[in-house]
Amino acid sequence: MPSLSPLPGRQAGAFKNPASARRYWLTLALIGLIGALAAFGLLAYANPFETGSPKWWLVANRRTNALIAMGVAALSQALATVAFQTVVNNRIITPGILGFQALYTAIHTATIYFGGAAGLIAAHTLETFLFQLVMMLALSLLLYSWLLTDKKANMHLMLLVGVVLGGGLGSLSTFMQRMLTPSEFDVLTARLFASVNNADASYYPLALPLVAGAALLLFLKSPTLNVLGLGPEVASNLGINHRRQSILVLILVSLLMAVSTALVGPLTFLGFLVATLTYQLADTYDHRYLFPLASLLAFAILALSYFIMNHIFAAQGVVGIIIELIGGLTFLIIILRKGKL
Repeated sequence: MPSLSPLPGRQAGAFKNPASARRYWLTLALIGLIGALAAFGLLAYANPFETGSPKWWLVANRRTNALIAMGVAALSQALATVAFQTVVNNRIITPGILGFQALYTAIHTATIYFGGAAGLIAAHTLETFLFQLVMMLALSLLLYSWLLTDKKANMHLMLLVGVVLGGGLGSLSTFMQRMLTPSEFDVLTARLFASVNNADASYYPLALPLVAGAALLLFLKSPTLNVLGLGPEVASNLGINHRRQSILVLILVSLLMAVSTALVGPLTFLGFLVATLTYQLADTYDHRYLFPLASLLAFAILALSYFIMNHIFAAQGVVGIIIELIGGLTFLIIILRKGKL
């Protein structure tokens, strides 16, 4: 009778062998250290007062708002992208395909189109932030409810509808932008670039609990996500209602993406870049380990990018552009290597 014992050097678990587990924890610790050093650098570098003095803390506290925005955006983008790619069973598609960026652009363009530059500045309030959240979630729930109630619908049709809606909103935004004066268009363009400076501390009492709650629920659903990643047939055979669980995960993904986009602006390729690096570094399928690594990696990328561009090149405003450029190039490289979506 053949032996059923596992192969030498392999074990049942999240990692292939103990060496993979050690490599994961070392990688996690290193990325966490890089993120912590970059965050401290943002607080302390070019701070004119003595470290630890009351005036030093006064300056550091003002810079903490930007760090909180980075943390919220990093956590939201990382968890949302990894979970979304698991549900749709595709490591190239990102949640941005559902039209969040187009809706964000349409809302701000319509605000300045009807209210002028003063209207856009005056709309920088908690009520506007809440309105953007509601609109983005409504768009997502419209797609998901259709997917849930129509037995003939499937995930790929939903994504296609999201692309079409995003294209329509983008065309509407372009039309309104052509009607703006040059000064109004400059103000709008500055707002449409993703930046932690777009975040307001008055948003945090609403944004932080939403992100923390959604992130916790996604982490608790890690075992379910591990099964969903095997495909609908396998998940159903293992007793998982694939459609229902997919809808629940997509709602949490939408909430995270809505908060991140409304808070700092559209970061289309940050999540894709982070998820791609996470899959390469983690060497595991288990979301209990993918989520922490992706979150720390996203924060380290954002904090280090802002530190380098702000304090070395004095070009803080282009951080979002550079991240999108690198993420876009990574996307093209992977597409060309794989040859398909």
